[in-house]
Amino acid sequence: MRLTTTARTLAFILPLACFFALPLAAQDSQDTSIADAARRSREQKKASAKPAPIITDDTLTPAPTSAPAATPSAASAPGAPAGVASSSGSNTPDENAPSAGAAAEKKKQDAEALKQEVAALQSEVDFAQRSLSLDQDAFYSKPDFSNDKDGKAKLEAEEADLKQKQDDLARLKDKFAALGVVEEPKTPAPPAKP
Repeated sequence: MRLTTTARTLAFILPLACFFALPLAAQDSQDTSIADAARRSREQKKASAKPAPIITDDTLTPAPTSAPAATPSAASAPGAPAGVASSSGSNTPDENAPSAGAAAEKKKQDAEALKQEVAALQSEVDFAQRSLSLDQDAFYSKPDFSNDKDGKAKLEAEEADLKQKQDDLARLKDKFAALGVVEEPKTPAPPAKP
């Protein structure tokens, strides 16, 4: 009788223990995979620090086209006989005008792209600062935070990541200033608190 009761109790407890242990094991592997994914994402961001250039019709230089021969009436000065070209109409300024305009347009495009890059990095820095602040609050609110080595390591990694982003942002702002563009990139305003 006693053996039967023990066998029934074990038959009841063993499946329950397995039932509760499976989600815990799955949760541990999921936490590890999320941490690995975040780590891989950070490594990819570091590896691709410089974004790939975007090629558009505006960034491509047009191929030189052969200009049609000028008609004598268009090339001659008013009052001059047909077939005699005007000495005041030189092609040199016309040829230089597109290259100067193209250089100014290229500088403007570079400045605009750099301005967007600065704004994007500024928002990343702001997000990293807020995230670090929240994590610090959570870490230091624990009564035994001095014994939490993993939490301390996480905070140190976040601080190093934030410092790297701030250095990158300062470098980009210096690069933007070196372009000689008058307009300073605007940083996004923090959202208003309700």
